[in-house]
Amino acid sequence: MNRTKAVVIGGGTGGPVSIRTLLDMGCDVSSVVAMVDDGGSTGILRERGGVTPPGDIRKCIGAMSANYEGIFARAFRHRFEYLDNHSLGNLILTALAEETNSFPDAIRVCEDLIEARGHVYASTLHDVNLRGMTDDGTELEGQAVIGDAECNMRYVSLVPADAQAYPTALRVIREANFIVLGPGSLFTSIIPNLLVPGVVEAIRDARNREEEPAYTVFVCSLADMQGETWGMTCFDHVDALLRHGMRGLLDIALIHRNAETSPMASGHFPALTDYSDSRHRTRGRRIGQVSHVRVNEELIEEVRSLGVQPMVRDLVDPMRPTWHDRGKLAKALQEVLNACHSRQR
Repeated sequence: MNRTKAVVIGGGTGGPVSIRTLLDMGCDVSSVVAMVDDGGSTGILRERGGVTPPGDIRKCIGAMSANYEGIFARAFRHRFEYLDNHSLGNLILTALAEETNSFPDAIRVCEDLIEARGHVYASTLHDVNLRGMTDDGTELEGQAVIGDAECNMRYVSLVPADAQAYPTALRVIREANFIVLGPGSLFTSIIPNLLVPGVVEAIRDARNREEEPAYTVFVCSLADMQGETWGMTCFDHVDALLRHGMRGLLDIALIHRNAETSPMASGHFPALTDYSDSRHRTRGRRIGQVSHVRVNEELIEEVRSLGVQPMVRDLVDPMRPTWHDRGKLAKALQEVLNACHSRQR
């Protein structure tokens, strides 16, 4: 039996979770990654060197490693706090791109070095940035600024809007059997891919194939800790995806709802040290507190009213309550694949 060709559309810290999960499931995995990152190490490299942003690409390459905890994979993720917090992987990608005069070639070399089990593709090789408007009407520019917004986003757009898609990325989407969006930052990691001309059309082509049409699933964030989506419900997440090109193209929304005994049952995660110095202040949230994405029966029915089938499962990692548990996610994605195969028969 042929392996399922899965494509993860996203980036950041969420995309690698789906990548590693699908690899563990035995899928043939590719990843299409947004090119709007302008914060941290990547932002410095873009500002000083005008380079293609390596950060999200590097994270997804790392997730593909045959030995994720091996010495080179760990070195690839290593950050130099005393050198502007640069990641070694970012520096290697940038150096290889300059030596080969080709960012895709740099990616391929890194995949070989790290013994990647799949392939990573930029959605575009053009120099693009993100622009958007918050729900309260504030216009923002830049991925890092939007991600740190004081209010959730209403919409985002790509600048320039006519940036050319990377042709190989479109091809792997068209050839996919299973297209997974997320998890991760909705407006700064997932949606920017959909804004690249040709990406949504490639998803449509994959779903409209006569033989083995592709199935599409959105893995909704479970942690409501980013400015760009603060206060947004599971319905709001799905609705935003549809408003940014996915209307009529999304089969399943995989939504987390905790068990009654979960630490999230009260509506908030335990206070986490990692976020205790957060500057975010909006919608009555206290500094250092992280809330889960709201879900209830009414919201689930609203998702269904959009023409998207909600699949509600407990997906949280009990040791890291802002992360998806890969075992639980694999079980849920296998359910989706089983449904996909049943439909194709």
